[in-house]
Amino acid sequence: MQSIIKSNNLNDDIRQILSNIKFDKLFILTDEHTINLCLPLLSQVDMINNANKIVISSNDSNKTLENLSHIWKQLTENGATRHSLLINLGGGMITDIGGFASATFKRGIKYINIPTTLLGAVDAAVGGKTGINFEGFKNEIGAFYPAKHVLISSHFFSTLNKNDILSGYAEMIKHSLISNNEEWQELLKLDIENIDYEWLNDALFRSVSIKEDIVKKDPFEHNIRKALNLGHTIGHAFESFALDNNKPVLHGYAVAWGMIPELYLSHKLCNFPKDKLQETVRFIHSNYGYMSISCDDYNQLYEIMRHDKKNANSSAINFTLLSDIGEIIIDQVIDEELIYQSLDFYRDSVGL
Repeated sequence: MQSIIKSNNLNDDIRQILSNIKFDKLFILTDEHTINLCLPLLSQVDMINNANKIVISSNDSNKTLENLSHIWKQLTENGATRHSLLINLGGGMITDIGGFASATFKRGIKYINIPTTLLGAVDAAVGGKTGINFEGFKNEIGAFYPAKHVLISSHFFSTLNKNDILSGYAEMIKHSLISNNEEWQELLKLDIENIDYEWLNDALFRSVSIKEDIVKKDPFEHNIRKALNLGHTIGHAFESFALDNNKPVLHGYAVAWGMIPELYLSHKLCNFPKDKLQETVRFIHSNYGYMSISCDDYNQLYEIMRHDKKNANSSAINFTLLSDIGEIIIDQVIDEELIYQSLDFYRDSVGL
């Protein structure tokens, strides 16, 4: 099981971690932004300075088979073995593709995640899910393969813009909904225009702990780990739909929007409280705006959902729903008509 380390001194903590891992060669995977903005923050560590650097293009649209092949090629050409170590320094795209490269190269090498975004820290870097997008579908190819360590430093987060903060924060809202009322109420206090970073950092680690506890109980998503899919069935459809139409959206925004129809389904089928539905919808709409869809888009969105890997088969679309905050009901198969009804609710909620 991976260890999650709250770092107060980035360079000292990395130095200590590397001194406790046996490896023959060290590689660092970054993207074209993190190599300039984040890698210099680790410059006090000689092993980092001397490591082989692998750089790919940024953004989730580059989480592709082509870039995965590029990583494999760089590892091969620079003499990586089964005993080599890869550090993934970046957001969720880097930790996803870097983790999958580690899972598959030489049938598995050790890796460390150092997330540089709030979304990466709270979601992609933790839990051992790795993967790439394929044929227009989000995370279609992947593996469960946990990092040796996840090193989280809030030092990176104060440099993020408002959109990137909100993208990660959507996953924190999701974690609160599957956890307890107190956490949910606390997170709804966010003032995005006046962020208290100390408060945010504390909230982040509570959120990571919620996910970590669930993953420990169910590392391969056979049961309770499916709780983490709240908002993601429709959210991933929104994300893939936007990508198909050359209007990519941030993952967390898509998840936030996906929570609106999925909480509606929770209310409709499982009696999720109406007041909590409305309060969550207000928070999401006021902070995340909306993605514009019309009734004409429902068929395409539904077809994307049919390909979701959480489904038992392509004709049964699987959801995680709630009967209340912290009251999780997994493996809910929803028919096409009710899914379309939930999309109607989404459009009504955001004023479309």
